[in-house]
Amino acid sequence: MKRSQNRDKNRGKNKNRTAIKQRSTSDGGLPDLSDHYAALHSGFRWQVDAYFNIAEVCCSRWARAGIGQPDATKKIAIHTHAAGAKGIFHTYSELQQAADALSHLLAGLGVGRGDRVAIVMPQRFETAVAYMAVFQMGAVAMPLSMLFGPEALEFRLQDSEAVVAICDESAIASVKAVRAHCPALRTVVAAGSAKGQGDLDYEAGVAAQQRAFTAVQTKADEAAVLIYTSGTTGPPKGALLAHRALIGNLPGFICSQNWFGFDGKANRASDAIFWSPADWAWTGGLMDALLPTLYFGRPIVAFNGRFSPELAFSLMEQQGVTHTFLFPTALKAMMKAFPRPREWFKLKLQGLMSAGEAVGDAVFAYCQEQLGVTVNEMFGQTEVNYIVGNCSRFWPAKPGSMGKGYPGHRVAVIDDDGHECAVGVPGDVAVNRFDIHGDPDPIFFLCYWKKDAATRAKFTGDWCRTGDLARRDGDGYLWYEGRADDVFKAAGYRIGPGEIENCLVKHPAVANAAVVPKPDRERGAVVKAYVVLAPDLIAARDRYTGDIAQFDLKLVAELQAHVKSRLAPYEYPKEIEFIDALPMTTTGKVQRRVLRLQEEERFKNA
Repeated sequence: MKRSQNRDKNRGKNKNRTAIKQRSTSDGGLPDLSDHYAALHSGFRWQVDAYFNIAEVCCSRWARAGIGQPDATKKIAIHTHAAGAKGIFHTYSELQQAADALSHLLAGLGVGRGDRVAIVMPQRFETAVAYMAVFQMGAVAMPLSMLFGPEALEFRLQDSEAVVAICDESAIASVKAVRAHCPALRTVVAAGSAKGQGDLDYEAGVAAQQRAFTAVQTKADEAAVLIYTSGTTGPPKGALLAHRALIGNLPGFICSQNWFGFDGKANRASDAIFWSPADWAWTGGLMDALLPTLYFGRPIVAFNGRFSPELAFSLMEQQGVTHTFLFPTALKAMMKAFPRPREWFKLKLQGLMSAGEAVGDAVFAYCQEQLGVTVNEMFGQTEVNYIVGNCSRFWPAKPGSMGKGYPGHRVAVIDDDGHECAVGVPGDVAVNRFDIHGDPDPIFFLCYWKKDAATRAKFTGDWCRTGDLARRDGDGYLWYEGRADDVFKAAGYRIGPGEIENCLVKHPAVANAAVVPKPDRERGAVVKAYVVLAPDLIAARDRYTGDIAQFDLKLVAELQAHVKSRLAPYEYPKEIEFIDALPMTTTGKVQRRVLRLQEEERFKNA
């Protein structure tokens, strides 16, 4: 990677671009099998210009580049996919025109620089429009999932003091139900088929505005996004991200997607098409999918519908998807539903990133052998996203490993005092405010919204603690141990749930699993596993005509023996409970905290 500088020739004002060039290879772009990590990491330098705006680099420059071109050759920005129906294409020019109109509309509603605008919509063209419109105004986009219930929406709308909410039919009823308790919320804009249900209709309001919008010049350190953490370990906090955070994301995105955005003879990134089921209201969908794809002027597929393994495979086949981000839970489901997917689907995958939970070697092997691509595991947080991971194109991935610190980020495993842990010793994954050259790392969030104490507590000196535990091996790879809150002791042994869960999923009867401590008066705690059965096993269980309790006991014993034969004796689950589904956040992370609290409550009432 090299630092490069792009000048805005049309505006001639600010060098508000940051680009990353492809490292040349002797074969004209083909990946070679040697390890380039050290050279990439040591040679990388940040360039963050004083003025930078996400909308400018993700939309405006591409729209200008399409002026005067025939419609057939204009860049596609958003491709809306509908199962069983013809897709709809939207160009960057159309995205810019709609964003300009919406910016005028919002300005007319009194939205000013720094004001929070809630965007409560799924993957759709209007969602991308809303982000671009808010960014170029210098306002702050506050993405909210349409899966949120009234209580979750009320908390975030109140806490952020959002002045406008843009909703479609998926969330407008919930927003209207709580707006009386959100005094700062002046206007609800209704999009899609929610027409007539808000204070103002998106479609009519945008159609009435036909003028170009003069974007404000924002500083790179100016706030762009207020995004609330998923609440896996406690009440959600609003993380305030600057425009420069996109720059900080780019090295990890490029690496995890095997050099997405750069052309090569074998890696035809000019034909790259991205899709992920990750909601654009979350860091994984916004910062790991939508914005970096648009930054490189490529098309992204928008799909608003229920995820299923068949849907994922058929969509990737029909749309020619080359790059994707799939949660481990999604990959596990796909692996169980289609053990040999290439017998059913023609895939064009060149890059696959996964994050949110440990992938595990079973899924890793499946991706290599059955999907034809090495999964690049990534680790990051809302506050400091895309800091650790893999790039199978330029350094070897180890099955089950989180990877290494991405170029531009100084990452370490530290102890309670902020000192780096020795090889093999678990500690807190942390990233330093400064890279290896002493330059500020642009990835960092600005602060937790209205929570100064929580912001300070996130840091030990210049180290930002993630709260996730890992150990470093002799080659510098990190191995996930779990959330600090998820690790527990049982009979005196320290237990990390990830390894046991990964082992259980390797059994053909198991679709997914979560491991938590079950309180025990004699041993303090014992290992308990909650298991979601695979579809084939559920069908076999339904057909069973004997004593179902005996069927379950036999299966429990089989799963326990499976773990005993592969892990340490103290790691096998002393108790296994079968459930229909694990509690999940809307970002696809297992909420072990819910299960842990459930076990504690049962213990109290026993």
